[in-house]
Amino acid sequence: MSFLTNISSDDRGDQELVSAYQSSSDLNILTTLYQRYLDLLYGVCLKYLGESESAKDAVMDIFEELAQKLPKHEVAYFRGWVYTLAKNHCLMKLRSSNRVRTGSFDPDHMQTAEDLHLNDRMEKEAQLGRLSKCIETPAADQRTVVELFYLKNLCYKEIATITGLQWNKVRSHIQNGRRNLKICIEQQEKATA
Repeated sequence: MSFLTNISSDDRGDQELVSAYQSSSDLNILTTLYQRYLDLLYGVCLKYLGESESAKDAVMDIFEELAQKLPKHEVAYFRGWVYTLAKNHCLMKLRSSNRVRTGSFDPDHMQTAEDLHLNDRMEKEAQLGRLSKCIETPAADQRTVVELFYLKNLCYKEIATITGLQWNKVRSHIQNGRRNLKICIEQQEKATA
């Protein structure tokens, strides 16, 4: 990997360097260990990220990750451990980049904000009109329970305390009331269509 050059050579084995770094936190020791595996790290990152510049950036990020994680872990076989670290780093990078997707903006594919806003408002008003007509159709107990649950955001237990109904009866009224409202609204939609 040509963007980093070999700074020092150390004849100690990986395990000795790992132990030395863990006891001293000397970045020169970590650099020696890190440089031994630059080609491996770059290859792993290039394989997962598929782009040379992204792979180089990831290799540099892995050095920082090594400095933080190596003192906290007991590493028996450094080559395998650093390989796994690099793979996981790349996978996390891919996952986070999948969350943020960007695309080109083509105004020809967009409606104007006014038309969209007006249509949404008119549809919501129509739905509210149908709901206000239908809210009167359920029985008084159902209507009261549904209003307390959906409009006042009270829980079953609070509704049971207020109305004096048993918890199961409250639940039943909410389910039946919701079903009756849905049927009424669907019937009104069919009638206006």
